[in-house]
Amino acid sequence: MEHINQFEKGLENRKKVLGASHVEKSWASADEFNRPMQKLVTEYCWGEIWGDDTLPFKTRSMLNLAMLTAMSQHHELAAHVKGALTNGVTKDEIRAVLMQASVYCGVPLALAAFRVASQAISAYEADAAKA
Repeated sequence: MEHINQFEKGLENRKKVLGASHVEKSWASADEFNRPMQKLVTEYCWGEIWGDDTLPFKTRSMLNLAMLTAMSQHHELAAHVKGALTNGVTKDEIRAVLMQASVYCGVPLALAAFRVASQAISAYEADAAKA
């Protein structure tokens, strides 16, 4: 029963941060091979970790931006920039996180992160303007 609750909690958190259409597309495109990974991410990443109230979503978003920059995970970074904006992180705060990452992770990684973040911010603002 706990896993069902964690999955549902995770699905709800994932949709709050990344948007329902993104999450539903990920789940719908999951197949027999990768569906267990989608389930694991939903239960543990989004249910257990994001479901822990110790850190607010805004803080978690800023941490993710720094970590994803450090790991050069551009696809995930783009999704989490949009999620960060949804969670109340300002463009100035995103810039500050990426500037700090440039010093601690390296300028090439941060430059790539700025390119990804700029595109993600533009896409987020375009979607918001349509709504």
